[in-house]
Amino acid sequence: MQRPVSKTGIKYRKLSSEEIGQLIMQGCSCDNWDLIEVGKLFITDNIKNTHFSGHVRLGTFNSEVRLFGGVVFKTGIYNSWLNDCTVEDNVLIHNTGSYISNYHIEQDCIIHNVNTIASDGESSFGNGLKVNCISEQGGREVKIFDHLTTHLAYIMSMYRHRKKLVTAIEELIDDYVDFVSGSNAVIQRGSSLINCGTIKNVRIGPAAHIEGVKKLANGSINSSYEDPVHIGEGVIMEDFIVCSGSDISDSTLISRCFIGQGCILDKHYSATDSLFFANFQGFHGEACSVFAGPYTVTHHKSTLLIAGMFSFLNAGSGSNQSNHLYKLGPIHQGVVERGVKTTSDSYILWPSHVGAFSLVMGRHYKHSDTSLFPFSYLIESNDESILVPAINLKSIGTIRDSKKWPGRDRRKGHNKLDQINFNLLSPYTVQKMMSGREILLNIKKASGDDADLYTWQRMKIRKNALDRGILLYELAIYKFLGNSLITRMQQHKYNTIKELREILGKDTPAGTGRWIDLSGMICPASALEDLLKSIEERQINTIEEINFNFISIHNNYYNYEWSWAYEAFKCFTGKEVTEMSRDELTGFIEKWRDAVLQIDNYLYEDASKEFSLLKRAGYGIDGEQHDKEMDFESVRGEFETNKMVLSIKEHMDVKRKLGDKIISILQKIEV
Repeated sequence: MQRPVSKTGIKYRKLSSEEIGQLIMQGCSCDNWDLIEVGKLFITDNIKNTHFSGHVRLGTFNSEVRLFGGVVFKTGIYNSWLNDCTVEDNVLIHNTGSYISNYHIEQDCIIHNVNTIASDGESSFGNGLKVNCISEQGGREVKIFDHLTTHLAYIMSMYRHRKKLVTAIEELIDDYVDFVSGSNAVIQRGSSLINCGTIKNVRIGPAAHIEGVKKLANGSINSSYEDPVHIGEGVIMEDFIVCSGSDISDSTLISRCFIGQGCILDKHYSATDSLFFANFQGFHGEACSVFAGPYTVTHHKSTLLIAGMFSFLNAGSGSNQSNHLYKLGPIHQGVVERGVKTTSDSYILWPSHVGAFSLVMGRHYKHSDTSLFPFSYLIESNDESILVPAINLKSIGTIRDSKKWPGRDRRKGHNKLDQINFNLLSPYTVQKMMSGREILLNIKKASGDDADLYTWQRMKIRKNALDRGILLYELAIYKFLGNSLITRMQQHKYNTIKELREILGKDTPAGTGRWIDLSGMICPASALEDLLKSIEERQINTIEEINFNFISIHNNYYNYEWSWAYEAFKCFTGKEVTEMSRDELTGFIEKWRDAVLQIDNYLYEDASKEFSLLKRAGYGIDGEQHDKEMDFESVRGEFETNKMVLSIKEHMDVKRKLGDKIISILQKIEV
C-alpha cells in the first residue's frame, strides 16, 4: 500500500508498536493510534505528556530553539493536546493550556504557553467581511480581503452610485474568498506564538511574532519573511486582516478592521469598522467607521476619528468630529483631504470637507467646505469659521512633512499594495488652486475692494487674507507649471524654436481634465474612468488585474502630468505653450524663478521664527541671557546650520542657477 503524501510532498507512515509504547512511557496518550502518521525520520524522543485525537501528522524534531533570555528548548511537543493537526519538522509546541485543533503548523514554528489554538468549520479567515467605513450606519461598506488596496477601497466606498461597478468588484472579491476558504487553518513557517490566550480561526503567515495576546478570532495575519508582523501584549482582535510589516501591541482593541502594510497600532488604541492603510499610526485614541488612507497619524489620548475619510493626516490631541445631529442618528460623514493637520481640541461637525494640506484650529459647527482652497487655515473666532486661503504655502512645516513621508515608509516587502504619490504640487492640488484663485478674485470683484471682511459658504475671509491668498496661489501655480516645463525641456535636445515646440507637445491625451486623489495615488479622472469601465464591462476578471492597473496608472504619473500642464498653460496664461515665442518662454521662466525664490524666502522666514527670542523661553533656566542663548543652541542648534534651513538655501541656489541656465539656453536657440 502506498504511503500517504502531504501537500508539501512529505511521505508519512504509521507508528510502529515500539514507537507507540515509547510514547506511552513518555506520558502520551491517544484516542486511536492508527490515526497518527509520522515522517520517515520521526523519532519519539521529544514528544512528552501529549494527548492526540483525530488525524494527526508529525514531522521530525531534532533541533533546538532559543527563547528570550537565553532559554534553550529542544523542538518537539510537550504538555499539549493536538486534535486533527499536522505538525511539520522542527516545531516546538510547549504547554498548551487547552488544545490545538484543525491546524497545519509548518516548519520551525514555536508555540509556547498558549491556551487554545483552534479552527472550527469552514472559514474565510476574515476575508469577505463587510466593514462599515465612513458611514457608521452603512451604505459605504467595503469587503476586506488579503490584497485590498487603499485605491480599491476608495472606489468601493465612494462610488456606491455606480452599482454595476461595485457589484463587479464584490464578485471578484467573492471569487478570492472562495479560493482561500477552508476548514483547516495554517501557521506558516518560522512563526512564533508565545504566552497567548485564545486563537480561533486565524490564519498566520510566515515569520509572524505573536506574544502575549489575549484573543485573536476570525482573521488573517499576512506576515512575510521580508516584512514580518508583530502582535503583542494584551491585544484583542476579532474579524480582521493584518498585512505585512504591521505592529499591533499594548492592549489594542480591534473589531472588524483591515490593517494595511507597515501600520502601527499601540498604547491602548481602539478601532471598530475601520480601514487603515500603509504606514498608519494610531496611539491612545479611538477610531470608528474610519477610512484612514496612507500616513494617517493620531498619537494622542482623547483623539477620536469617526465617520471620515483621511490621508496623510496629523491629528492633534483631543481632535474629534461628530457624525450625527441627534435627528436621524449617526448618518453624516466627512472628507479630510491629504496632508491636513488638526490642532489640539479641534472639532468639526460633519458633514464637512477640508481641503488638502490645510490646518484646522478651533471648533467648527457650520459644515465647512474648503476643498477648493488647499494649503489654507480654517480657524475659529467667536463661533465663526475663518478661512485663511493658501497661507500654508508659507509654512516650513508643510515642506518638512513632504520630505519626511517617503523616509517613513515602513514597508519592506517587494509587493507594496498601496501606490503613493508624495508630491505637494500636482495637477490635483494645482487645479484646486486655480479654481480657488478664481473664486477669490470673483469675491473681491463682487464685494468691492473696500470691504474688510468677505463671506463665502458660511465662512469669513478677511481682506488681507484674500489678497494674500490670490498672490500665494499665483506663485504656486507658476512654480508648478514652470517645474513641469523645465523638466520637459531638460528631457530632450533642441536647437530651434520649432524643435522646442514639437518637444512641448503632449505625448498622450490622457491626463487632461479633472484629477483626483485616489487615497494616496494622484491620477487623472479619465485614466481611472477607463479602468472602471473595464471592470463594469467584465473585461477585467481578477483582483490582480485591477491592482496591476493601479500600478500602471501610478507609474505613468509624469506623462499624465505634462498633458495636464500643457492645457493649464493656456488656461492660466491665455496662450498654448507650443505657441509661445522664445521671449515669452523666457519671460515665463523668469516668473517661475521669481515665484520659487519668493516661496523659499517665505519658508526661510517661517523657519527663522523657531529660533526667535520668544522661542527660547524655558532655556538656560538658572542662568542669565547668555546662558539661555547657549543652552538653546546646545539643544536646538544654530539657525544657519539647521538641516531644513540649509536645504532651503540650497534649493534657492539650485533653482536660481537652473533658471539662469534655461534662460541662457533659450537665448541661443534659433527663432
